[in-house]
Amino acid sequence: MDDEKKFAVLIDADNISERYIKFILDEISNEGLATYKRIYGDWTTPNLNPWKTALLDNSILPFQQFAYTSGKNATDSAMIIDAMDIFYSGRVEGFCIVSSDSDFTRLAARLREGGMVVIGMGESKTPKSFISACNRFKYLDILATESAKSGLGEKQDSAKTDIEEKQAEGKGARGRADSDKADANSGSAKSAASKSAANKRTIKAAILSIVAENSDDNGWLNIGELGNKLVKRYPDFDVRNFNFSKLSMFVQSLDYLVTKKVQSGVYIKIKEG
Repeated sequence: MDDEKKFAVLIDADNISERYIKFILDEISNEGLATYKRIYGDWTTPNLNPWKTALLDNSILPFQQFAYTSGKNATDSAMIIDAMDIFYSGRVEGFCIVSSDSDFTRLAARLREGGMVVIGMGESKTPKSFISACNRFKYLDILATESAKSGLGEKQDSAKTDIEEKQAEGKGARGRADSDKADANSGSAKSAASKSAANKRTIKAAILSIVAENSDDNGWLNIGELGNKLVKRYPDFDVRNFNFSKLSMFVQSLDYLVTKKVQSGVYIKIKEG
């Protein structure tokens, strides 16, 4: 436990849905220990009411931030100020910034300059500038979609069932609103999947380059080294974006690579011919 990296998890409630909370905390637990769990927003507004149960169940501390001027988001400034206070306290080794807003790009870059590990999380609509400023970036809508497909997203599956039942029973305007929301979520998932597919050509070029530049005299490269270098080049690289649960499974699906498993691990090389 003492060897785990300590992270500050800062969530932009105005920009992220409460349905992602499980994925946020599960992903950061793979990186280290969440010693700070804070969420920011104007809690006097009705649209943040769905967050209440998630905050209580996961011991997340809410911070109130009124909108000083109509049309301006003061939440971002509050998060940035707190992030720098935590940074200068020296109590953490990393930050998890949960938002799809490009306004946090400079914050992520500054934290990395200070030696922090920065994990970004948001939806597939997140601007590239914020993604590139992070060490790693996780697409929450893709994680939710993959979890539902694998049967792990119990909450999401239950919500989907409720929507289907309301549609079947024709429960008026509220049922139609839920249906519209379900269609929007489906469209978001398709958009995320399309984005991943579009990146596959770029990832292929990167893999070929990495293997060629870092392989041994016989052309073999450890798969772990490949994964580390891919994430450094593309912070949003995640095999789950391509419907695989492990890097080894993803690599084995690539017809331009050869894999071998030895006692020291899995190795790859470029297929000849």
